[in-house]
Amino acid sequence: MEEIIEYLKNRQGEMLELVEDLVKMESPSQEPILTSQIAEYLTICFTKMTEGTYTRISSDEYTDHIRAEWGTGEEQLLILTHFDTVWPQGTIEEMPFYVEDGKAYGPGTFDMKAGIVQALFAIQAIHELNIHLNKKIVLLMTSDEELGSPTSKEAIMEEAEKSSHVFVMEPPLGENGALKTARKGVGTFDVSVTGVSSHAGIEPEKGASAITELAEQITYLSSLTDLVKGTSVNVGIIDGGSSKNVVAEEAHAVVDVRVQTQEEMDRVVPLIEALSPQDDEVKIEVTGEIYRPPLERTDEIEALFDQASVLSKKYLGFELEEESTGGGSDANFTAELAPTLDGLGAVGDGAHASHEHVIIEEMPKRSALLAMLLVTCGQSK
Repeated sequence: MEEIIEYLKNRQGEMLELVEDLVKMESPSQEPILTSQIAEYLTICFTKMTEGTYTRISSDEYTDHIRAEWGTGEEQLLILTHFDTVWPQGTIEEMPFYVEDGKAYGPGTFDMKAGIVQALFAIQAIHELNIHLNKKIVLLMTSDEELGSPTSKEAIMEEAEKSSHVFVMEPPLGENGALKTARKGVGTFDVSVTGVSSHAGIEPEKGASAITELAEQITYLSSLTDLVKGTSVNVGIIDGGSSKNVVAEEAHAVVDVRVQTQEEMDRVVPLIEALSPQDDEVKIEVTGEIYRPPLERTDEIEALFDQASVLSKKYLGFELEEESTGGGSDANFTAELAPTLDGLGAVGDGAHASHEHVIIEEMPKRSALLAMLLVTCGQSK
């Protein structure tokens, strides 16, 4: 393991150069020309660094996803990354890449271009050091994670089902870089209310207000929140009505739902889907779903974290921490299919924020942690 650590420590400068290259290649999810360019560049990097192979997974709406493979074996280890970002085209002009006080700043550094770099160098270390694994490594690089992975979800789950372990390069939590061993399930629901319009001054009795009905439903939806159980139901957007003197015919709300467990998901979702009007003259339509199921901390995930913790303490000299988070990732899809460890990306801060950055000296360490996990899991039967 020491040779892996030394190998990656000596490549900190190269890692930073590749992060800079990737950050300067803007890749907003809904700009296929830009995301295609970075996807092509990543395939070149992968084949040059590892002598591995790759295939493209077609995406009708967005850029193709990249499935890169190194090694041999019937079983496989899966690394999940995404190269799309939330930042619109042109952000790099306003938020240019720069290095200051040991940190690399720029759009997409933390989420998650530095994480991709760490994964590439981890595989390169195993390749260059001629370390034999009994399992092949599959690196999946997707183009639509920031949109909820609508076109990559199927491929992610197919690969996870074939994998003994899954490693997700999303950023860790906090300055100590805690791994994520539990995540809330995430869903969005649209509530559309249709009432009966009338003149609010002349004949209000002939109307049935969609806004009044929606207000009643919002109160009910909010009551479904149970913070003790990790459940939140938040009505984040509302709109409706046409004029102050018209009884509103239409009103609409967008609801964000977060659940800690499958049990809570099974409780809350049917209640939302079954919303019924207080006023018989009003109609309610509910659409939406939990699009990322909860990632619950299973015995298998606990065992994988313990393995990572032993490696970090023994070889890297730091105590690895774990936390739960309310945000979702592709790990939510894979956890029920294979032991999954999330948060293995770059240590830093500011995802989706103007101060987004990574701590440069931590990159070789986190890359080494991934490489050691790949070796440990890849050499096991």
